[in-house]
Amino acid sequence: MAVMAWFKKERKPRPSVRERLEIPPDAWEKCDACGHVDIRDKFERALNVCPECGHHRRFSAEEYIELLSDEGTWRELYANLRSADPLSFEHYPQRLNAAYKKVGGSDAIFTGSARLEGAALHLGVMNFAFMGGSMGSVVGEKIARLARRSAEKRVPMVLVCTSGGARMQEGVFSLMQMAKTSAAIAQLYQLSVPYVTILTNPTTGGVSASFAMQGDVILAEPGAVIGFAGQRVIKQTIGQDLPAGFQTAEFLLEKGQIDDVVPRASLRETTARLLRHMRGQRLAEENGE
Repeated sequence: MAVMAWFKKERKPRPSVRERLEIPPDAWEKCDACGHVDIRDKFERALNVCPECGHHRRFSAEEYIELLSDEGTWRELYANLRSADPLSFEHYPQRLNAAYKKVGGSDAIFTGSARLEGAALHLGVMNFAFMGGSMGSVVGEKIARLARRSAEKRVPMVLVCTSGGARMQEGVFSLMQMAKTSAAIAQLYQLSVPYVTILTNPTTGGVSASFAMQGDVILAEPGAVIGFAGQRVIKQTIGQDLPAGFQTAEFLLEKGQIDDVVPRASLRETTARLLRHMRGQRLAEENGE
């Protein structure tokens, strides 16, 4: 054996004791506004609000119900109502069936009763996942019934709105819902029953031209698009450039068309405080009544 062999250390490969942790691709989320990429769980814990820029991403109807009601108190009402095809519109029944299979049987709005910080309320939450939250006969009927129930029981009503407008497949039947819901909501005003609307992105068309803008108090989430016609249509009609931020919640607040812009994390507290104030509970408590 050569002398150098005594001094030569034989190197043997050592197995790695560290395991490489792979993060699945669907664990990441990207902000549509600023491009910030983060773990999905972080977005979810922030109520789907970007932790970097504060952009409010879409929130599901079920998540709004959870946010605005005490745990275990939500009871859905009028869930058995189903859209018909009064105009025999081409492929409409197939689209309805596909939407029901995708998001369930509550059409484009959930309506029900619940409690918010212990106080009773009637809650309606529009479902954008169902044909863009379009307002058809079922949406109008559910809101009208909920308003009449609120009037009868003297229970405040809160509506979370998001919609692309009236459902064209039902033609004039969908447009009639604007008048029907407005008449039912007028009863709340006459009886001094609180009615609060929360406008989310987007709230447009016939929804914005009726029950969405008729609340005693109108709240909106930051950056929500709110308007009747689209910006391109308006620009072509008036032949002028539109101001910066046109049809955003902040623009409408500046012009006095809504009452406040409320971040999603504060919606529950703000809504509960408003309802207490509108029902006079805070004043009664202060007076020891």
